[in-house]
Amino acid sequence: MKKNPLLLVVLLLALAALASQCFFTVHQTQKALVLQLGEPLPEVYGPGLHFKLPFIQNVVYFDSRVLNYEARSREAFTVDKKAIVLDNYARWRIIDPLQFYRTMRTIPGAQARLDDVVYSQLRALVGAYTLTQVVSSHRAAIMKEVTDKVSDLMKPFGVEVLDVRIKRTDLPQENQRAIFERMRAERERQAKQYRSEGEEESTRIRSDADRQRALILAEAAREAQVERGRGDARAAATYAGAYSKSPDFYAYQRWLEAMRKSFKENSKMVLTNQAPLLNLQE
Repeated sequence: MKKNPLLLVVLLLALAALASQCFFTVHQTQKALVLQLGEPLPEVYGPGLHFKLPFIQNVVYFDSRVLNYEARSREAFTVDKKAIVLDNYARWRIIDPLQFYRTMRTIPGAQARLDDVVYSQLRALVGAYTLTQVVSSHRAAIMKEVTDKVSDLMKPFGVEVLDVRIKRTDLPQENQRAIFERMRAERERQAKQYRSEGEEESTRIRSDADRQRALILAEAAREAQVERGRGDARAAATYAGAYSKSPDFYAYQRWLEAMRKSFKENSKMVLTNQAPLLNLQE
């Protein structure tokens, strides 16, 4: 009896499909649960090759690595009634896949729950400290306390929270504008003060310079007058000595000087021979 090749191929394909429905592989970064008619079996499967019943059982996989969750920015109030915007993140992992599936089902559902729990704890703890403490001195202590409380609250859901951190703290937009206006007003006040002090110093320096200039000019004028007086006295003595030696020459010099002053700038004069200017005796 001859075997039908087509029937053999179909049989092999059916066996392969049946084998694929009976076996499943769990990656080393995963854990898995087997669902039977929608209900999870109690066993949690680790990495490796595993068997399940075909068609009535299916497999769901969960990431066993540490997961990061970026929370959306939210507003909180400190004990001194200051509003701040918190931008935080959390690092968590699934420690009980069976409990996680029963309570959360999916990772997005767990992240939504984690977001609510983290924000409520952050808001409660931030409200017990001042803005300065939240931003600087008590920030690490607040983060540790938030991490411990959130981890305790999330353990019944099969989740362990490893770390909660505030990436950045900002002020609301209206607060930022108010602070900016105060900063600008303060800078303008300081600028006016510096300008006023500069004008005062400038006036003082100018006044001192003008006073020193007046003193220097007065001293220079006094010295000039003294030197002129000495020069005039020396010149008068020289002239007197020279004129006393030759009175006729002195008279002649005076006559020339009178003529020079009388006929300057092309002046025209009518004089007789009896005029004093022409009466020069030898």
